[in-house]
Amino acid sequence: MESQTTVNGSNQNIMGALTYIAGFITGIVFLLIEKQNEFVRFHAMQSTITFGGIFVLSLVLGFIPLIGWILGILLGPVTVILWIVLMFKAYSGEKFKLPYIGELAEKQLTKMK
Repeated sequence: MESQTTVNGSNQNIMGALTYIAGFITGIVFLLIEKQNEFVRFHAMQSTITFGGIFVLSLVLGFIPLIGWILGILLGPVTVILWIVLMFKAYSGEKFKLPYIGELAEKQLTKMK
């Protein structure tokens, strides 16, 4: 299957992977700049929801003594693994949906049309 391009002529697989590179920040940026390519927009929305949620969760855990700190430390490696997997899947051209978050991302994109 040949890769499609984005509005600016870039490869959609590369752009999809880049939506995850800086977490929710690049997710938001790509949602703003890419208006047509559904593959890139899906990965941008999934990145925004996933890593935005992890960011908020890590802030909350930081305020909970001991148990929160331990969970926060464990969240780090899990986040890195998730980040790598999502970038790889997008670069491979796969519309990989995380449980619940993938569906939520699609619903949000539908509302944005």
